[in-house]
Amino acid sequence: MRYARQTAARRARRPAAQMAARAAAASEHVARALAAVTAKRTLDLVLGSALLLLTAPALALAALALTLRLPRPRGGTLRRETRIGLGGRPFELRSLRTRRFRLDLLSRLPHVVRGDLSLVGPPPLTPDEAALLGPAAGHRRQALRPGLTGLAQVRARSGMPWDEPALLDAHYAEHHGTGLDLAILAESVRIPLYAALRRLRLPGKAHLSDTDHRLPGYSVAE
Repeated sequence: MRYARQTAARRARRPAAQMAARAAAASEHVARALAAVTAKRTLDLVLGSALLLLTAPALALAALALTLRLPRPRGGTLRRETRIGLGGRPFELRSLRTRRFRLDLLSRLPHVVRGDLSLVGPPPLTPDEAALLGPAAGHRRQALRPGLTGLAQVRARSGMPWDEPALLDAHYAEHHGTGLDLAILAESVRIPLYAALRRLRLPGKAHLSDTDHRLPGYSVAE
């Protein structure tokens, strides 16, 4: 009789222990997520503010040049677009109407400081693009702030089949962290800098692909 009561008591305690373990695991997961968000937001505020201060003179000159240019750009010096941000909330994205020296991206730094954007994240989608996402992809996008740059942007020209933007955005959503963000930021600076230095070093020289050096009659099948 006593054995039966002890067995029943153990069985009664087992669900409670499982629930406590699940609650502890969920609390740990939430704590880690909050810590990651805090670290990411701190990086955005510190580095974003520093970059905004450094680039403010160039952005002001670019805005002045666009204002004085004839014919003046339609819609003013700023391009205004509705994009979807954190939690699926829409916001008005403002950027300079120029692609020179990546000033259009740098002009979005106030959005980073304000919290609409992150330095690193998936590209900001339009409402129509967001509506086309499936439930899983939409949930991942809403859980992250869109970024000035991201994994898909720095790997977009690799040509590898696994470097499709959707796959890269999903990979970033699952593995994002301060280390990955810093690596993406470094790559975002390295790529245009390397291209600019290459143009200065080889002015007017055509860039040949490896297919241009193959002998006549060469076949990949061989």
